[in-house]
Amino acid sequence: MSETTTQRTVPAPSAEREDPPSAAYSGAAQTAAAMTAHLPQREERETDSGRPRQADILRAIGETGYRFVRCDQTIYAVAVDGGPIARPIRAKGGGGATGSLRQCLIREYIRSTGRTPSQAALADAMASLEAIAMESPNQDIFLRVAADPVDRWTTWLDLGRNDGVSVCIEPGRWSVLSPDPVDGPLWRRSRLLREMPIPDHPRGGWQQGIELLRQVLPMSPDSYPMAVAWLLAAMRPNMPRPVAYLTGEQGTGKSTGGRMMLRLVDGIDAHLRSVPKTEDDLAVTTAAGWCLALDNLSGIPLWLSDFLSRVVTGDALTKRELYSDDDVVVLLYQRPVLLTGIDVGALQGDLAERMMPIQLEPMTGKQRRTERKLWETYGKAHPEILGGLLDLAALVWQKIPEAEAKLTERPRMADWAELLWALDQVTGWSTLTTYTGAQEALIDDVIDGDPVATAVLRWALAQPSPWTWEGPAAQLLELLQAPAGPDKDWPRTPAVLSSRLVRAAPALRRRGVDVRKLQRTKTGRPLRISTEPGAANG
Repeated sequence: MSETTTQRTVPAPSAEREDPPSAAYSGAAQTAAAMTAHLPQREERETDSGRPRQADILRAIGETGYRFVRCDQTIYAVAVDGGPIARPIRAKGGGGATGSLRQCLIREYIRSTGRTPSQAALADAMASLEAIAMESPNQDIFLRVAADPVDRWTTWLDLGRNDGVSVCIEPGRWSVLSPDPVDGPLWRRSRLLREMPIPDHPRGGWQQGIELLRQVLPMSPDSYPMAVAWLLAAMRPNMPRPVAYLTGEQGTGKSTGGRMMLRLVDGIDAHLRSVPKTEDDLAVTTAAGWCLALDNLSGIPLWLSDFLSRVVTGDALTKRELYSDDDVVVLLYQRPVLLTGIDVGALQGDLAERMMPIQLEPMTGKQRRTERKLWETYGKAHPEILGGLLDLAALVWQKIPEAEAKLTERPRMADWAELLWALDQVTGWSTLTTYTGAQEALIDDVIDGDPVATAVLRWALAQPSPWTWEGPAAQLLELLQAPAGPDKDWPRTPAVLSSRLVRAAPALRRRGVDVRKLQRTKTGRPLRISTEPGAANG
């Protein structure tokens, strides 16, 4: 096993750390000072035609202090003398702790003149800057994680700091540094993006860091490596990851465990959320943050099941822009997803194939700690746990290029399977086998929770194999044995039956029953149900 080399180029932040007031904007500050040197340090109307207008001063601050880039039809401003932080030019506030361009212009103007610019001057300056930036070059803007623009095997992790200091994870090593704002990744910020601690390299290597996590978050032996794998996947961009589902009996600390996992990859103040009432609300919060973490689920309705499946693979929400008649806003997202709950109930097939249960172990009376003591222990260990994960990530990143040639069979989400293979090579674990086994168990749960899938499976496997049936959905509805008594989940019409079969088809296929819709005919669109030779029959 190769050793991980760690570079540390910045000191850990102290509680009193505060960025120099104008270090990141020295060029803009000098420009503002030069243009406003002759202005009085008090509020005064601009009646002198020889005096620069407020809007011109603000525009000059923006032009000299920032460069502009475009990404997904949005214009961003990047401080010339600052870190790799991109601020949307249209934003009036927010931008996380870094502030908006509008706020930065106001700050520099006040520092240089002692006066507050008028709203009209701000509006004129922002409109001018937006027009000037229309021809700015395209450059990718990232949230929390990014692929290196040059080396495809290198990734970056944004620590959420005002100075833009980040973690560069290369094959075999990781380092803490500030990306080059021109050649490196640019970060965007939101109010949901929290700061992460500067990671510490544990003396005992990745094993020590991972063991610290085990001490504060007890899991079953099979689940523990899967949780580590999910955390590593959350540090890689542009890949589908399974939905981590923390489950366990009452009192196992599911919500606490969920917050601990979440804060390792999404900031020290990140929180779990409840499910919003509408899909649009959930899509907006999903696009604004890195991890989607939902707490205390007691069931997953159909709309949420479909939404979570799309978040795993990547999706977009298109909405009309506020205060606009014909313009739209497109929200793109592919996020790590974490859920907690005792029992989420019956799962739809698409989501079941993307779920990864993580079983938390019950704690004895001697193991229980107060909430305060538990979080104190976690807070002290957080930098070393993160450092241990980064040590392991660097070694796994080193192995991933080999997975494409050596991994002979891949489950759904092939990128995830390659990461598991590489993780097993480094650690000696069996995460890939554990994951595929858990998938088989979830398929059984999907079929057991769907009366249509159960009836079709029972009926098809009762026939001598190989066997094929073709016919309309109306005929199939008559052939299947409906559950005795009223059942609100049993389809009442052929159209509903056909739709339910399409959803259940992947799970049924894993059990040897193939369900397909055939080409439309004059009488409708028939179904074909078949079994392969050797399928179990009754």
